[in-house]
Amino acid sequence: MRRLLNIWEMVAIMAIAFISCGSGKGGDSPAVEATINLSASTLAFEAGGGDLKVTVDATREWSCYASGEWLKMTPNSSTATKAEVTVTAEPNALFEERTATVTFKSGTKRTVLTVTQAAKKADGIDTPAGYKLVWNDEFDKGTALSSDWRHEVQPAGWVNNELQNYVKSIDGINTTEIKDGTLRIKCFEHNGKVYSGRVYAKETVGWTYGIFEARIKLPKGKGTWPAFWMMPSNNDFAANPWPRCGEIDIMEEVGANANYTSSSLHTEAYNHTKNTQKTAEQLTKGAEDDFHVYRLEWTADYIKTYVDGTPLLTFMNDKQNNVATWPYSKPFYVILNLAWGGSWGGYKGVDPKALPVTMEVDYVRVFQKQ
Repeated sequence: MRRLLNIWEMVAIMAIAFISCGSGKGGDSPAVEATINLSASTLAFEAGGGDLKVTVDATREWSCYASGEWLKMTPNSSTATKAEVTVTAEPNALFEERTATVTFKSGTKRTVLTVTQAAKKADGIDTPAGYKLVWNDEFDKGTALSSDWRHEVQPAGWVNNELQNYVKSIDGINTTEIKDGTLRIKCFEHNGKVYSGRVYAKETVGWTYGIFEARIKLPKGKGTWPAFWMMPSNNDFAANPWPRCGEIDIMEEVGANANYTSSSLHTEAYNHTKNTQKTAEQLTKGAEDDFHVYRLEWTADYIKTYVDGTPLLTFMNDKQNNVATWPYSKPFYVILNLAWGGSWGGYKGVDPKALPVTMEVDYVRVFQKQ
């Protein structure tokens, strides 16, 4: 007959079983907690991009993903607990540094790698202290303007009683072309009419404050009226007509007064219809024979213009919050044009024998404070 165990024998058997399970011998091993470590916490790329490596040390399978589309990881997952990952960055086309993160995950654990990339270098561009280059056109690619620009199309007499018709082209003849590293804006006669070019940069976006600079060689001839200037972006002229909307003329010249360049500002309070416009003029020797640099410095406190680094016009914000005197707290866009005749360009008449003429632009650059 089988003997029944007494109470003390049963307690002893249960204790032996508990000790055996707790020792891990012959029983299930506890789950391994996931960990993931990287050989570096940051990576720094040059503007040109390339490959950099980081080592992953994990206790189980892992994967990773980037917050920026300009980064790629190879491999981006593995069952190996230790692996070398190649992080590839595309070239930075921006004139400012950019940052992204790469997140490595294993189980519930996350480890973040911070990736920075230097700004595109503005080779050969003299950037003013405290500013960064935000947009430019060096006119060194192709033969036509990029999509950043739009040609105006308007008939003669559209503004200022000017005689030219603004078009992009007429009978296959272009009013603008890029050649030998410069933009050529051409004014010419064709079938008894005069045609010329007027182009807008970043018209619907513009910029609020900054330094705006162009290097330009002016045309020759009585009747010419070249300009480098700015108007407000997306302005509703029915609700906010000129001159209330504001205008910034960085550089103007008329061939009837050769080589005298001027800067002007037009507002509701200060404009040429009242003979109150803010204007400054100087003799820029050789303006029609060689390139000169025309610059606008525009801040919330003042507007200043320069020719070859020498100040020309200074206009201070009166701080009255009056749009009639300071409409310059909103985005403006850049304009380049070559007019023929008109209220100023033709104030001494025009010389048809001067045509065709060309306004030549080496570059346009926009800088804003860092």
